[in-house]
Parts: sequence; C-alpha cells; structure tokens
Amino acid sequence: MLGDIWSWFWNLVLICLTAFVFITALMAVISVIVDLFRDHTIKGWQKAIWFVFLVFVPFLSTLVYLIARGPGMAKRSQEQQKAAQNAADSYIREVAGNAPVDQIARAKALLEAGDITAEEYAALKKNALSSV
Repeated sequence: MLGDIWSWFWNLVLICLTAFVFITALMAVISVIVDLFRDHTIKGWQKAIWFVFLVFVPFLSTLVYLIARGPGMAKRSQEQQKAAQNAADSYIREVAGNAPVDQIARAKALLEAGDITAEEYAALKKNALSSV
C-alpha cells in the first residue's frame, strides 16, 4: 500500500518535471523563431534554413542559435522594447497635449478654414475653458 503511494507520488513528480522541461524548451524555440524573424541582417534563405532546423532538430538548433547569436538576441530585444516605449511615450504626449490652449487653437483653425461657424467656435472655446 505504502509503496503504491510513493510510486504514484514519484510518477507525478516525473510528469511535472517532464512538463516543465517541455514547456521551457518550447518557449526557447519560440523566442528563437521570433528573434530570427526580427533580425534584418539575416537573408531570407538563411532564415529558412534556420527555421527548418528549428522544426526538425529543435533542441540542438536552439542551442546552437543561442550560442552563436545570443548577444544579438538581447540587443534586438532591447531595441524593440525601446521602440515600444518611445511609441507609448509619443502617444501619451499626444493625448496629454490636449490642453485648453490646443483645443482653442484647433477650433480657431477650423473657424478660419470655414469648417465651423462663429457660434460653434464660441461653444468649443467655452467648453475648453470650462475644463480648466
């Protein structure tokens, strides 16, 4: 009875360990594939060869890729994160730049272009000033 419990326990531990190793290896292969297509210094046929090896011999080719091109992976990842941060900052500045002065200036430009009437301009100006 006690032997059956320990056997069951160690089988569960082995299953968990196997699942962990499989998921970790899968994540490594996926990150290598993402980096492979992110890298613009590699030509298309070289990417195709790497991809074929990654599909058919995933463990060995992932290991070789990480050894050969690992430092470049980190650099490309940092560049992508920096670009995403700059885009987010730019968006925030654009949205936050919606001050009353900007709203009035846009309304004035619309009035001068003839897209709105003087009454609409006055309402937009009043609305912008009331949000202060």
